[in-house]
Parts: sequence; C-alpha cells; structure tokens
Amino acid sequence: MKALFLTEVGKSEVREIEKPRPTPGEVLLKVEMVGFCGGDMNGFKGLFPLQEYPNILGHEVGATIEEVGKEVPQQFRPGDRVTIYPYLACGTCVACRKGRPNACKSNKTMGVRRPGAMTRYICTPWKDLFPSDKLSVKELALAEPLTVGFHAVARGRVAKEDRVAIMGCGIVGLGAVASAVNKGALVIAIDLDDSKLNIARKIGVAHTINPSKEDLHERLQAITNGDGPDVIIEAVGSPGTYRSAVEEVAFLGRVVCIGYAKAPVEFNTSLFVQKEIEILGSRNCVGRTDFPEVIRYLEAGKFPVGDVISKIVTIDEAPATLKAWAENPQGIIKIMLKLED
Repeated sequence: MKALFLTEVGKSEVREIEKPRPTPGEVLLKVEMVGFCGGDMNGFKGLFPLQEYPNILGHEVGATIEEVGKEVPQQFRPGDRVTIYPYLACGTCVACRKGRPNACKSNKTMGVRRPGAMTRYICTPWKDLFPSDKLSVKELALAEPLTVGFHAVARGRVAKEDRVAIMGCGIVGLGAVASAVNKGALVIAIDLDDSKLNIARKIGVAHTINPSKEDLHERLQAITNGDGPDVIIEAVGSPGTYRSAVEEVAFLGRVVCIGYAKAPVEFNTSLFVQKEIEILGSRNCVGRTDFPEVIRYLEAGKFPVGDVISKIVTIDEAPATLKAWAENPQGIIKIMLKLED
C-alpha cells in the first residue's frame, strides 16, 4: 500500500509499505482522511526541531475501524468512525508523573517522531480512539488540530467575563477562537488574512483586526476600554507576535504560547513584572478532556467545516501539493489527504 514519506528537508515521496496487522490490544484502521498540519510544513521546510526523517506524515485522522484485536472492548466495532489521539508519552518523565503526558519530555507524535497516518491502513491502541457516529471522517480529521486550540484556552483559564485576543487564525488559532467563543468570552481574532478573519466571524467572534490595515494597539485599547485583553493566545510563532502579546495584554493578564517562534525573541522583561502577567506554554492536548469536548462541539454543528478545508488531494498528488504550499502558503488553512484503495 502507498504511504507519503517526508524523506528529508524539502523532499517528500510516495513509497510502498506492507499492510500492518493489529496486536490483541490494537485496532486496524482504514484511514479515510488525514489533514496536513502546519507542523508538517515546518518539517518540510526544516523549521521544526522535533521532526525526524524519513517518516510517514500525518496525525490528524478520520478513519473507520477495519478489524479489532481480541482484547479490544466490544464497544469498538468494525465500521465505526473514529479519530485518534496521536501522541505517545513515555509514562516516566516528570510531566507524565504529574499527569500531564501532553508535555512528555520524550513525546512521540505520529508523523514527527514515529510513523504517521498518511497511508491506507494503520494500527493503533484502542485506548487512543475517539468515536463519533454523528461526524463524517472529514470532520473527525479536523478534531485533533482543534483540540490544540481548545487546550490553549484551557491553559489560559478563559472564562465568560474575559476579553480574549487570538493572534493567528490558522486551524489551531481557529480552534482557540471556537473554544473561547463557546465559553462565552468576548473574543478578538487577529490575522493578516481577511479570509481567515471572515471564518472567525462565522464562529462568533465579537471583533476582528487585520494589523496590516489598522493599528493593532489602538484597536485593542478601544475594544477593551484602555485595559488590553485579559488573555492573549499566540498562535502564529513569530518574534513580532510574541512581543505584541506581552505588550498588549492587560495588567494581571495571561499570555498563552502555542506557536514555535522561528527565531529568538527579545522581550522588555520589565513588562512581565510591572503587569504581573502570566506567560503559559501550551503543548498538544489532553486527550481525555480536549478530544471529547471538541467532538461534542463539532457534533453541535457550530464549526464552519467547509470553509476551513482549502483543498482535498490524493496521495499521488501530495508531494507536489506540499511543494506548492511551501512556495505559496497564502489563503491555505487546511489541506486534506483522501486515502483510497
């Protein structure tokens, strides 16, 4: 069967691999849809320090169960539609011992540090499955990137009374937008791409800002009556947005960092002290809480699924698609790979 490999920086290719067989505690999944992640693109460009080569890409999965191992609970049956928790924790490091395996020191994400899902069949432990009989495989493939945004909102302790600014409206940023809106907060979406801001409006944000067309500081001050946002979520990963988050957040505010900055960031650290702000990292998601919450949210039909999927391609089209995306990322939110026999 075919599999999409990231072979080295700037190169990917389709290779043939053997169909796997499940162990007693695993299920065999027929992969239907897999989303391309921004991390996949950073790996392609050589900008993601955790990426290992060569590796099969893909960890945003919509699939159906093909076969179950003999130790798999009866609630999982062939034909069930599922998505999967794609992170593998060591179980022994300090983060794992404290019940935070999403921040495992030795985490191995599918497609990054172990084989991914961009192939027709994969095996996975049944404990990593999240089923839904209401969602399509396309919707299930969106669950994982949305969980990353939902987790960031949880890290920021966003509540109904908060004014929340989300910098960056890619799929992870839109996940943060969705979660914050769902909690009843006043949400401000910030991006340089008006098409992404239009999607944020459909999700329910109160305000949008395009900093290439208007002054970010002035708009945030006007919206928040001179206070600044209570929470700012950085979902871009650039030195400029990291600095802006610290500068613009309110006194006693919280800055949540998702994006990997591609260069060192210089801060005026006096702002940390004067404002007494909290700066919080947010990594991956907590499967037992974030996945069920996102699936419920998607099942409620609140997310504009069709608007965020920019393109659906076959596995044979994928290498050229990655190259074209790297050369021209404008307007791309989510590319999906459709797997076929």
